[in-house]
Amino acid sequence: FPLVNASIDGTNIVYHQEINIGIAVALDGGLIVPVVRSADEKNVTGLQKSIVDLAGRARSKQLKPDDIAGGTFSITNFGSFGSVFATPVINQPQVAILGVGAVEKVPAIVDDMIAIRSQAYLALTFDHRLIDGALADQFTGRVKAILENWSEEIV
Repeated sequence: FPLVNASIDGTNIVYHQEINIGIAVALDGGLIVPVVRSADEKNVTGLQKSIVDLAGRARSKQLKPDDIAGGTFSITNFGSFGSVFATPVINQPQVAILGVGAVEKVPAIVDDMIAIRSQAYLALTFDHRLIDGALADQFTGRVKAILENWSEEIV
C-alpha cells in the first residue's frame, strides 16, 4: 500500500522508500510522536523493543530531534486509556494514522457456536486528497487479516 506510506508536498505526491512508523506517546500535557525507523525490517519483538525504548525516552524527556523526524505513517493506541474507539488526527505531512482501541473480550460466533474472543477496533484516519475509501478499507482489511491469522513467524 505505497499511498498509505506516502506524503503530500504542495501538489506533489512523495513516495517513501522506507517505512518509518511514528508511535504516539502520551505525556503530561501533550503528545509526542517518536519514530521507529525501517519498521518493515523488524519483527514483532524488534518493533516492541524499539517502541518501549522510544516511549521510555519520550517520558523521561531524553529524545533527540532526529527521534521525532521522518515518520511516514503513524500509529496511536487510544485503547491504552480504555477507549474502545476514537478518531486519530493525521500527523501531517503523513497521509494516514492507524488507531487501536482497547482489547476486550466479547462473544463471537466460531463454527456456529458462541465463544469468547478478544477484539479491538481499528480506526484509520486518512487524507482524501490521496487515499480514497476503497484503498483505506483494503489496507485496514489487510491489517485485520494479519492480526486474525497471527503466527509465530511474525514474532
